[in-house]
Amino acid sequence: MAEEGNGSPTTVPQNFGDGSPTGVFCDQPTTSETTLVRQPKSTADEKPYMCEECGYRTARESHLSQHMRTHTGEKPFKCDQYDYSAAQKSSLDLHLAKHTGDKPYMCGECGYRTAKRSHLAEHRRIHTGEKPFKCEQCDYSAAQKSSLDLHLARHAGEKPYMCGECGYRTAAKSHLSQHMRTHTGDKPYKCGQCDYSAAQKNTLDLHLARHAGEKPYMCGECGYRTAAKSHLSQHMRTHTGDKPYKCDQCDYSAARKCHLDQHLARHTGEKPYMCGECGYRTAWKYALSLHLRTHTGEKPYKCDQCDYSAAQKNTLDLHLAKHTGDKPYMCAECGYRAAQKSALSQHMRTHTGYKPYKCDQCDYSTARKSHLDQHIAKHTGEKPYLCDECGYRTARKYSLFQHMRTHTGNKPYKCDQCDYSAA
Repeated sequence: MAEEGNGSPTTVPQNFGDGSPTGVFCDQPTTSETTLVRQPKSTADEKPYMCEECGYRTARESHLSQHMRTHTGEKPFKCDQYDYSAAQKSSLDLHLAKHTGDKPYMCGECGYRTAKRSHLAEHRRIHTGEKPFKCEQCDYSAAQKSSLDLHLARHAGEKPYMCGECGYRTAAKSHLSQHMRTHTGDKPYKCGQCDYSAAQKNTLDLHLARHAGEKPYMCGECGYRTAAKSHLSQHMRTHTGDKPYKCDQCDYSAARKCHLDQHLARHTGEKPYMCGECGYRTAWKYALSLHLRTHTGEKPYKCDQCDYSAAQKNTLDLHLAKHTGDKPYMCAECGYRAAQKSALSQHMRTHTGYKPYKCDQCDYSTARKSHLDQHIAKHTGEKPYLCDECGYRTARKYSLFQHMRTHTGNKPYKCDQCDYSAA
C-alpha cells in the first residue's frame, strides 16, 4: 500500500471495476454490493467512482449511487399524497411543490415564478441572452446544458433511445418519453380551466396562453404576435426566406421541420396512419385527425362573428378574412389579391406555368396538390370519402361536402337580387 498522504495512487487490486473507487478496499461484509468505502479526498480532476454497467464515472460516491438507479429502476423517494416516486430527492421536492403550489423563486424582469432555483437561473438567460454552454466542434452555444447535449449528439449521429413499438430513435430520453405517448394516448398535462389535456408540457403552456390572451412575442417587421417563442422564430423566416431544413434526396428545403417530414414521406411512399372507418391512409398523423372529422362531423373552429364553424383552422382563417375583407397578398403581375399567402403562391403558377406536382404513373402534372390527389384516385379507383347517410363514396372531400347538402338541405349560395339560393 502506498504511503499515506503522499498523493500517490494506492495499489489497484484485481477486483477493480466493481463500482468501487480506485484505492483501499475493505474486506469487511457490507450491506450492499454497491456500498463503497470512503477514500482520501481526490484531486479536482479525478473521477474514481465508476459504474460497471455503462462506464459512467464521477468524483462523488453519492452521484454514483444516484446513477445506479437508472439501471436498477429503484425509486426510494415516495410522495405521501400520491403514488409518485423518484430516484432523487430533488425530483421528489419538485413534485411536492406541485401539490402545494409553492413557487418561491421569482424573476424580477417578468414575474415568472418557479419551484426550483436552477430553473430561475435558466429562465434569466432569456432576458440576458447568455448562452454559456459552447460546442467545441462549431459555433453553436446554448442557454441550457441539456440543449448542448442534444446538439452534440447530432455531431456524433448518436440516437441511443429506441421505441420498441415502431423503431423510432432519438438522442434524448425525454423525446422518447414524449414519443411513447403517440402509442399510449397518454396526455398527462391537464388544463385547469377546461377539459383540454396534452401529451407535452409546452403544448399545454400554449393552450393556457390562449385562455389568458397572452402573446408576448412580437415581430419587429410586421407586428405579428404569438404566445410561443418558437412560433416567432418560424414566422421570422417568412421575412428572411431562411429554409434551414434540407432534403438529402433532392433540392427541396423548408422553413419548418414538419414540412420537411411531410416532404420526405413522399419519397418513401409511407402512409402508416389509417382510418378505421373507410381505410383512408396518410403519411401524417394530423392529416388522419382532420380526415376523421369527415366521419364525426366535428368542427371545433368557431367564428366569433357568426355561426360558422370549420373542421380546420386554416378554413376558419379564410372565413374570417371574408368578414374583414382583408387580402394582404397581391400579385405583381395582374393585381390579384388573396387573404392567404398559399393562395397567392398557387395563383402565381398561372403566370409561370409551374406544375410541381407530378404523377408517377403517367405524364400528368399540376400546379396544385389537391388536383394531383384527385388524378391519382382515378388510377387507383380509391374513393375514401363516404357519406354515412346513403353510402355515397367519392375521391374528393369537397364532393362529399357538396353531396351532404342533398341530405341537410343547406343552400349557402344566395342571390342578392332575389330569394334564390343554391347548394
